[in-house]
Amino acid sequence: YDAEGNEEPKALPEGSETMPYIDESPTMSPQLSARGQESGDGVSPTPTDGLGTGGEREAGKGLEMRKLVLSGFLASEEIYINQLEALLLPMKPLKATATTSQPVLTLQQIETIFYKIQDIYEIHKEFYDSLCPKVQQWDSNVTMGHLFQKLASQLGVYKAFVDNYKIALETAEKCSQSNYQFQKISEGGRGARGPGGVAVDTFSLPSALLYKPIDRVTRSTLVLHDLLKHTPADHPDYPLLQDALRISQNFLSSINEDIDPRRTAVTTPKGETRQLVKDGFLVELSEGSRKLRHVFLFTDVLLCAKLKKTAVGKQQQYDCKWYVPLADLVFPSPEESEHCPQVHVIPDHELEDMKMKISAIKSEVQKEKANKGQSRAIERLKKKMFENEFWLLLNSPAIPFRIHNRNGKSYLFLLSSDYERSEWREAIQKLQKKDLQAFVLSSVELQVLTGSCFKLRTVHNIPVTSNKDDDESPGLYGFLHVIVHSAKGFKQSANLYCTLEVDSFGYFVSKAKTRVFRDTTEPQWNEEFEIELEGSQSLRILCYEKCYDKTKLNKDNNEIVDKIMGKGQIQLDPQAVQTKNWHMDVIEMNGIKVEFSMKFTSRDMSLKRTPSKKQTGVFGVKISVVTKRERSKVPYIVRQCIEEVEKRGIEEVGIYRISGVATDIQALKAVFDANNKDILVMLSDMDINAIAGTLKLYFRELPEPLLTDRLYPAFMEGIALSDPAAKENCMMHLLRSLPDPNLITFLFLLEHLKRVAEKEPINKMSLHNLATVFGPTLLRPSEGESKAHLTLASDIWSHDVMAQVQVLLYYLQHPPISFTELKRNTLYFSTDV
Repeated sequence: YDAEGNEEPKALPEGSETMPYIDESPTMSPQLSARGQESGDGVSPTPTDGLGTGGEREAGKGLEMRKLVLSGFLASEEIYINQLEALLLPMKPLKATATTSQPVLTLQQIETIFYKIQDIYEIHKEFYDSLCPKVQQWDSNVTMGHLFQKLASQLGVYKAFVDNYKIALETAEKCSQSNYQFQKISEGGRGARGPGGVAVDTFSLPSALLYKPIDRVTRSTLVLHDLLKHTPADHPDYPLLQDALRISQNFLSSINEDIDPRRTAVTTPKGETRQLVKDGFLVELSEGSRKLRHVFLFTDVLLCAKLKKTAVGKQQQYDCKWYVPLADLVFPSPEESEHCPQVHVIPDHELEDMKMKISAIKSEVQKEKANKGQSRAIERLKKKMFENEFWLLLNSPAIPFRIHNRNGKSYLFLLSSDYERSEWREAIQKLQKKDLQAFVLSSVELQVLTGSCFKLRTVHNIPVTSNKDDDESPGLYGFLHVIVHSAKGFKQSANLYCTLEVDSFGYFVSKAKTRVFRDTTEPQWNEEFEIELEGSQSLRILCYEKCYDKTKLNKDNNEIVDKIMGKGQIQLDPQAVQTKNWHMDVIEMNGIKVEFSMKFTSRDMSLKRTPSKKQTGVFGVKISVVTKRERSKVPYIVRQCIEEVEKRGIEEVGIYRISGVATDIQALKAVFDANNKDILVMLSDMDINAIAGTLKLYFRELPEPLLTDRLYPAFMEGIALSDPAAKENCMMHLLRSLPDPNLITFLFLLEHLKRVAEKEPINKMSLHNLATVFGPTLLRPSEGESKAHLTLASDIWSHDVMAQVQVLLYYLQHPPISFTELKRNTLYFSTDV
């Protein structure tokens, strides 16, 4: 049976509806430009030096951050006013012709299309003119909360604009189609010039009508968030800014009011003779696109269903997409599989990008909870996180699991774990050993069976972390070191290897693979792996027999044809694995015993800085001491390692991510510390991953991070700013505040990492991957500065490490930064509004 019918083009999470949604988070990813202000009007004065210095009082730091936020906001406010002015340019000539014998538009049409834009322009002009002098004469006595409160109180004008938008757009489009003159005028809006000859890109008139004003309210709301974050609660501005934020959020929420499809339970009669053996969510490749299905294995039938979209208040039900009686179900051999559709694999860097986004949102949720933020804001973030996790769940699986019905049709599921594929296959094969009859279900029987799925299901939620309860274990965040020692219990000699899987982001993925031990019943691998854990709770070990039969080898890239000899799983108990010592264990599987050891390192411990007691050598010695001794701008070790990587390692797959052999790295460390004359010979002979590992170790062992302990809090605050212009202003100011040896070395490394990322199609190292590897290494504070605590909870990853990664990623994605330009320019701001 196969339910024919047109599917919706996009798979949606359970119970979700397709509705318009105005996002209240920043949607743009601006191409940040680093240009000085030419107009000389002093809108964004240079922040004074010393932001984030050790002796600076909190109040002073907050004052500085407020100025940075406002400077960036004013710059973008000026551009917005120019855009509104350019939008209004055609209105006067149009009105002038309206009363002539040949009007381009009637007065009524003009009023509809340009409704409230003049009022919005006047509101913002007044706001800008009032705020600008305050920022120019900035000191601790300046107050501006009343200006933001007044701006928020005038949002009724925006409400009227929004309510009129649809008819304005329709009128503009109709007039464009029927009136050539108006079409020319509206298109002429492109590249118009505002006051002072500032170029203003208003796009075409209709789209500017919708986008610019609404986006401006969103931007103002973000700026209010940033200002409140850095305004003391006892400051006279604080209650006024709070009030302005409340009004702005209520306005944005009122536009998004109708987005909350309610879920209701359904009662269905229980299937009498059939029992549900297994159910779960699987990704099906259907008509070339990925769909999330709920698959039910009954004692005699496999049923593939999806949750029906139902109106609010209606009972929820499953819709059967297809079923295959187990008597008719076969697994196609690899030879038969070559006629099946090819699997389109999503590039690793796209999956990594999405993981970064999810981790950033988790961090935001933690912050909101810590600050006792509004439940609506938290719900909005959780909704965003669910959408991103759902995308990851849909797009990451790549291992094909093919089902074939003897009567003709084949189906293809994609899984992320061979362990799970094996579980489904084994469960089906076990049921097929019974005496099963082929059958066809009548429409009533199918309805009853599909109806029973809702009651019988054992997996209720899509396996994403946003569906977890707050009190559920967040899992482990850090590094799991596993040594796979050996295995016993094989009946006959075979070519054997093991793979290791851990769960992260709600699903299992294969993380490591031993070498193949040839022709043995007792393989001795003794291989060590470092596995990164991201909220992991379980470790799985699978033991395979390697297939060398050429007729059975991969028909498509992800087809695993090797035979699973055994598989087992253990829970990662935080108490058991957090000791510093190795913990030995055995997994038993199908009569086979695999012996392994493991130990866990939290992210905190893996980046502990220990200053060197000696002042000779380079490891653990301050960078200023080393550069002064060498009379160099960038330490010799940094230059040599980078030069060697660029010479022969820039196309190495996983460069900087894959660990070098520990003994090689220690040998290179000793040679650099001793300033041995054989360094260059040794470098040219050494494995490139060991050289990359030595560079990482050098930065990790600096007594204080390259971006300094002093500026660390300010980097954390700067990267958390929501407004792109304020963030640009702040992040460039922080670079200028670094000591010269640190800044020059950082810029030297930055350009190298960008060159590595240019080879991403070959080396698989994206800017995100490199930021994940180097961010904590360059920013993690030294022991005295960081909180003296050791925790396994996810908030350490979410808050600290995630922000460190984001700081480096910000600079990696930024256009080239030159030392001389940086020192000369006193202002950086974004031109994006």
